[in-house]
Amino acid sequence: MDAWTAGLTPWLEQHPLAGVFSLATITALATGLGALPFALMRQVSARGQAYASAVAGGLMMGATLGLIFEGMARGMVQTLIGVNAGVLFVLATARLLHRYEVAPDAFSGGDARRMLLMILVMTVHSFSEGVAVGASFAGGLPLAVFVTLAIAIHNIPEGIAITAVLRPGGISVARSAGWSVFSSLPQPLMAVPAFLLVETFRPALPYALGFAAGAMLLMVLLELLPGAYREGRRPIVGVLMSAAFFLMLLFQRML
Repeated sequence: MDAWTAGLTPWLEQHPLAGVFSLATITALATGLGALPFALMRQVSARGQAYASAVAGGLMMGATLGLIFEGMARGMVQTLIGVNAGVLFVLATARLLHRYEVAPDAFSGGDARRMLLMILVMTVHSFSEGVAVGASFAGGLPLAVFVTLAIAIHNIPEGIAITAVLRPGGISVARSAGWSVFSSLPQPLMAVPAFLLVETFRPALPYALGFAAGAMLLMVLLELLPGAYREGRRPIVGVLMSAAFFLMLLFQRML
């Protein structure tokens, strides 16, 4: 790590904005790697879709808990305000999508609304990660590289969660990877302004973390778990979700 940062330092000193944008782009591209395990599966049955939703739900619940803890370390009240705002966002968005049947041509069938809502929620979640990447440069290059790598690795399970919802709906592995990367594009877009205005963005971070946590939590409770329990065997759904939840917590702990 030290050798790598030492090699990057001269270039970053000369091109700081390009460096921040490039490192944040790596985190976005890493999300697409989550689609790779699904290349081994040609077709996903209704029961397989239920189990995939259980795994996605467990991963998202683990990420939600991590976001809440991280946000509360920066401000408990601000994080709780953000959580409630995220819950309201998902409720309002789900109602609008259901009322007007809004869905792009890329999504079709009965799961179109859920797939679009998943992309929206994970995209919102990426804003807070982009702010974290940009703000981390205020602590020096070694810290920034560590945060970038940690978020990049963390994004792979998020890509798995996204693909677990898209793939059973008929979206190809390549397009699922593309949508996964798309959901993380706010990371490089937010990293640069957060780097330039770190003192302005830092107070907003607990709100953003809480917002992402609330949105992800309600997505799991409102969309993923009901379908998983309806189509799959309840004990298996519970075990898969619990295992994914604890693995995600362990994964974040290791980072």
